[in-house]
Amino acid sequence: MEDKESLIAYWQNSGLIKDKRLLEAFRKVPREKFITKGFLEEAYGDYPLPIGEGQTISQPTTVMIMTQALELKPGDKVLEVGAGSGYQAAIIAKVIGSKGKVITTEIIPELVKFAKDNLKKAGIKNAVVVEWDGSQGYEKWAPYDKIIVTAACPRIPPPLIEQLKNNGIIIAPVGSAFGQTMIKGVKKEGVLQTESLGSFMFVPLKGKYGY
Repeated sequence: MEDKESLIAYWQNSGLIKDKRLLEAFRKVPREKFITKGFLEEAYGDYPLPIGEGQTISQPTTVMIMTQALELKPGDKVLEVGAGSGYQAAIIAKVIGSKGKVITTEIIPELVKFAKDNLKKAGIKNAVVVEWDGSQGYEKWAPYDKIIVTAACPRIPPPLIEQLKNNGIIIAPVGSAFGQTMIKGVKKEGVLQTESLGSFMFVPLKGKYGY
């Protein structure tokens, strides 16, 4: 399954991804612009790929499941913890449209540059990459409609819950460094109501609330 349309057909036929705007965003964002040179042929393989610094770009199906769970709306302000290659930020940016904004934090300087360059190459103008420990959230643009964590965390960092708007949604892989449960939390009167979206495997979160 090495091409874009095969992946889209798989998600539609399986009923895994129902959000039409999200499928359109996947169609429009060139994933190959977010991959390192040695792996360009595998841009649409449905598995993670290394992007350097011990980090990966998540497999397309994982990106889509997480993004769909955010229930994005046009104009949303979204915080992403862990920019990596910038790919997931690009997908989110497409879905929320020009009136929306993605703030994506990255703690590894080399990946900050990589993500910035990739988003520029892909023509994404409503995503900002910030060099920062995103496990502490990012106060400057808080509160957020939606928050997504793209690395495994021992628990959902308390600052992220604080910086989420009421009725906002947070998605994060929570557990040990060897396997996590994808948690979807909806903030109701200051408290997260959570559900599980299944088992996943992510690289560990760095920073104050990481491992």
